[in-house]
Amino acid sequence: MDSPTKAGVLLGDHAYRLTPEPGRIITMRQDSRHIALFMPSLGGGGAERVMLTLARAFAEGGDRVDVIVADGRGAYCDKVPEHVSLIDLKAGRMLRAFVPLVRYLREERPDALLSTIAHANIVAVLASAAARVKTSVWVREASTVSHSLGDNVKAEGLRALMKLAYRRADGVIAVSRGVGEALVEANIVGPEQISTIYSPMEIDAIEAAAEESVDHPWLATARGTREMPLLLAVGRLTEAKDYPNLLHALALLQDQVPCRLLILGEGGKRAELEALVQQLGLSEQVQMPGFVDNPYAYMARADVYVMSSRWEGLPTAPLQAMAVGAKVVLTDCPSGPCEILEDGQWGRLVPVNDSPALAEALAETLQNDGLPDPRSRAQAFDHRVIAEHYRQRMVAS
Repeated sequence: MDSPTKAGVLLGDHAYRLTPEPGRIITMRQDSRHIALFMPSLGGGGAERVMLTLARAFAEGGDRVDVIVADGRGAYCDKVPEHVSLIDLKAGRMLRAFVPLVRYLREERPDALLSTIAHANIVAVLASAAARVKTSVWVREASTVSHSLGDNVKAEGLRALMKLAYRRADGVIAVSRGVGEALVEANIVGPEQISTIYSPMEIDAIEAAAEESVDHPWLATARGTREMPLLLAVGRLTEAKDYPNLLHALALLQDQVPCRLLILGEGGKRAELEALVQQLGLSEQVQMPGFVDNPYAYMARADVYVMSSRWEGLPTAPLQAMAVGAKVVLTDCPSGPCEILEDGQWGRLVPVNDSPALAEALAETLQNDGLPDPRSRAQAFDHRVIAEHYRQRMVAS
């Protein structure tokens, strides 16, 4: 990103605006606004993906959109949507982004500024105060702070800064009710400041990707026609995902409904999980291929999508699976699954760390064809719908 290929103009001494490439014409809405989205970088994480998805939806709706990053490098550097301007503050570290962000706000004066991730949220609010502009500032919180912050001295310092900044923001957007409740319990903000808006999905893109072929022998036949049903889990191999719980449930399930399990993702718990697979005698039933570029094609072919997490913010992988028609079984962890499934209307919820209950729910789901089609529920999370919720909060006049 040091040598931009798109046309651009300098903003002050540091920031560089990359103007969007020409594409299809976007019709400006009568009440169009200038919306800026601020985040640390274009790294390939969930928060960055959500912000780019929102940027696309705002631009498609006719708003002028800037994506501002402290560091323009990252896996998503070529994923900035059409008709969205990328502004690289070239600050590297987040603290160094403060001055160029103040300059940007004074020069551009957007109607609304949305930030995500705690450090960026703090800088965004304080920079807005220093710039003394009328920009409406909203911070997005996707993590349950009781899990994400911990209880050490550094965490206490960050919690204090979040409290200082978040209370100065025009509002806090929590990705689930549980995330918002955790912010209140931590005394960071009051409930009156919080709006719950779920994370968006680009369902059209997910559906298109789901049509791609998958080169895996377990997926050679269609969903519901296999000799052995296939369970799918997607997510990093971490403590939060509690894959040991899932493996123990799978071992119990073999006596009722023999089936296989694919776990897509990578992480520090791989060796531990591989040892547990051997210990439970599941080496013929479990594979962990690691990270894959297109998990949606797997989701569209799996018999059941399963999530065994101990905690989440708002898990997006189950929603993506629902968008392509997969049945789901989720642990009722804090937070999000209960909200996604509307108290179990669209799939089964089971207690956290309860392998027998998880095995029973999986057996019932595999043997029951009367569950409602989850795709209709997934539509509530479409990026256009969610972006309009954001817009109504941030730029309501």
